[in-house]
Amino acid sequence: MLDIKMLRTSTQTVKDALVSKSPKNAQLVEELISKDAVYKKALQEAENLRNERNEISKSIASFKSSGKEVPTELNIRASSIKERLAEMETKAANAEKETLQLLMTIPNIPLPEVPKGQSEADNKVVAEYVSDRKEFSFKPLDHHSIGEKLGILDFARAAKLSGARFSMLRNKGAKLERALIQFMLDTHTIEHGYEEIFPPFLVTPQTMTGTGQLPKFEEDLYKTCGENTLYLIPTAEVPLTNMYSGEIIEENILPLKFTAYTACFRQEAGSYGKDTRGLIRNHQFNKVELVWITSPQNSALALNEMLSHAEKILKLLKLPYRVLELCRADLGFSAAKTYDLEVWMPSENRFREISSCSNCGDFQARRMNLKFRPKGGKPQLAHTLNGSGLAVGRTFAAILENYQREDGSIEIPEVLRRYTGFDRIG
Repeated sequence: MLDIKMLRTSTQTVKDALVSKSPKNAQLVEELISKDAVYKKALQEAENLRNERNEISKSIASFKSSGKEVPTELNIRASSIKERLAEMETKAANAEKETLQLLMTIPNIPLPEVPKGQSEADNKVVAEYVSDRKEFSFKPLDHHSIGEKLGILDFARAAKLSGARFSMLRNKGAKLERALIQFMLDTHTIEHGYEEIFPPFLVTPQTMTGTGQLPKFEEDLYKTCGENTLYLIPTAEVPLTNMYSGEIIEENILPLKFTAYTACFRQEAGSYGKDTRGLIRNHQFNKVELVWITSPQNSALALNEMLSHAEKILKLLKLPYRVLELCRADLGFSAAKTYDLEVWMPSENRFREISSCSNCGDFQARRMNLKFRPKGGKPQLAHTLNGSGLAVGRTFAAILENYQREDGSIEIPEVLRRYTGFDRIG
């Protein structure tokens, strides 16, 4: 959530920054400023009425203490002020609520260095690591076909159980998925110093609001229909970032670095017709997430370090990939700056996203009241960062495609073999 004080004092600067993400944001800012003006006017009138009420109360008390009769017009005015004050206090409270509700739907502003652009086509390629790209002597198959031929992916039975956009892994496919999860967690905890968490997969509406999924993106979420509504997490970012919501962290224990494996659940409401085959865009998928909570002065360096940790997985697996810096138009709702990692998919002859690493600044921290206390200083909002380290299903798909052989078998990346117990499938 943006700081309402910043919107009041630097309206045009904030508006320009938000419009650089999407022209639609201009109307949101104008509506917010209009609602905020109503709130401030009602608040000021209420304050003026309180002051007048206090003066009249003093006058009435003075009349009574001297044994004089209180003038009728004074009593009438006191009664009128009481009614008007109640009206203004209600108006101010309603306007404040409406302002906060609208503020919750306004995205984060990009950092100044984030490049401008109109769409994902304007994202900037920062680096490519393609020395491991294989030249095939045959036409490479897509992971969907490879997996079904080997009997390790069963989309038909998954659809029978759950409908479209679900997958089922079988035999060595299930073990490969589990091996990838263990390999990623071991790398991040042992080599990169993250604390492993196994969080709940169901969270409260307040938790979803803290990281920005609610209220704006409710259509993409799955929720329970019981007496107390809970939401299935779309990413482990949600519970990990909210772990310290409403708390004050001492600066000497920062940064806090968490990693977690979770299943993730997304309706993909806005992706009708996209990637309907395979593992790229399922309603349920596995992911290993990375989350940092740090101080404002360290968040820029933290983003680069987190990115390198996600890259390390791809390097160890020897998968060709590239790094993109997202332009303003392609930034996510809560992100101030984002790098995407894209892995090479031979069947498509193109790169596909496999990780997104974002610095959210104090945007999420303000929503969840997450603060840290500098030594000898007053508490201030922390900065939060998150990234995929990595999306397991997409990594699985990339291995099938990049490690396929002409005979239809799959070579297992060397770094995974101690986890799988086998060096090939098929």
